[in-house]
Amino acid sequence: MEALEHLDDYSPPIWAIFGDLMSGLLGVFVLILIWTIGYQVELSQSLQEEIHKRKAEEHRRMALEKALAGPLAEGRVTLHDGRIGISGSVLFSLNSARLQPDGSQLLKSLVAPLIVYLGERNEILMISGFTDDLPISSGNLKFDDNWDLSAQRALTVTRTLIKYGMPPTLVFAAAFGEHQPVVANTGEDARSRNRRVEIAPVPQGHAQQAGAQVVQSHVVQAREIPK
Repeated sequence: MEALEHLDDYSPPIWAIFGDLMSGLLGVFVLILIWTIGYQVELSQSLQEEIHKRKAEEHRRMALEKALAGPLAEGRVTLHDGRIGISGSVLFSLNSARLQPDGSQLLKSLVAPLIVYLGERNEILMISGFTDDLPISSGNLKFDDNWDLSAQRALTVTRTLIKYGMPPTLVFAAAFGEHQPVVANTGEDARSRNRRVEIAPVPQGHAQQAGAQVVQSHVVQAREIPK
């Protein structure tokens, strides 16, 4: 009986239990610390990449502004997010893909600075045609729809740039029809803004992914511009 009473009085040392508990908590803390450090390193890398990307974009924008200082100062083109915008009314008559004389001279003035800009970068030019949301008039037999009109206008600008000295390997055409308006087509002023051609430098190799309908200027058959 005395032996049994002695066993009943026995209990594990409290410090041993406390030590096991602290060891477990320490292990959890170490795991949390390792995860936190790893997350901070990953976040720091992401931030550095984003900073580098933004600096590169800013440098690219400034270089493009410098290259196009003349046309920009004269208000003949706009520059937004690295895209050179030219109003469709400057280049073409309504429902036409025939380049107007003033538009031809404007494109001629852009070739030299754009060649200098591209010479410093691994980029090429995407020439994009856009229209408003009005359908092609039934009496217009030259174009099937706005896709066709925007494609022909983009090709006209592309071929004109090549005519004035732009290397064919540095330019391609893309058509967007009425599907990428800069403003809602609520009136004639808005529609005139949406009828446009944009010239955008893009990385080499991006041509296969850019645009809803991309057409290579040396492949697609279209009317040649008179020399």
